[in-house]
Amino acid sequence: MSTFQTGDIVKAHYKSGIYIGEVAEDRNRFYLVQILAVEKHPMQGDLHNPGKTEDVFFHQRKALSFREKANIQKEAVHPYEGVVPDYEASLKSSVEKLKQKLERRESEFNSHAKTQLEDLEKQYFG
Repeated sequence: MSTFQTGDIVKAHYKSGIYIGEVAEDRNRFYLVQILAVEKHPMQGDLHNPGKTEDVFFHQRKALSFREKANIQKEAVHPYEGVVPDYEASLKSSVEKLKQKLERRESEFNSHAKTQLEDLEKQYFG
C-alpha cells in the first residue's frame, strides 16, 4: 500500500465508482480526497443485491461532484499517473461507458439501471 502526501493526485475507488482526486488530508485509516474527475460512474441499484430488482430498493447513485471531498479507505487509494481530465468531460465519458455496458445485455436490472442513469444525465447536464 502506497503512502500519499497532501496534494498528491490519486485514483480512488469509492463505493462502486472510481475517481481521480487530490489528497486533502491523512485521517488514519482514510484519506480525505477532493474529487477532480470521474473514471468510472457508480453502478445503479442495490449494491448489496447486485442484479436484483425485486424486493430491493433500487438506488439512484450519483457520481461524486467536482471538488467534493470523501473519506476513502487507504487500501482503495492508488497512485495516478497522467493528466487529470476535465471533470465534466470525464463525467460524460463515464456515463456513456456505463450506458454502453448496460445496453450489451437486455435484462430487467439493466433496464432499471439505464432509466436511472438517463435521469441522472438530465440532472448533470440539463
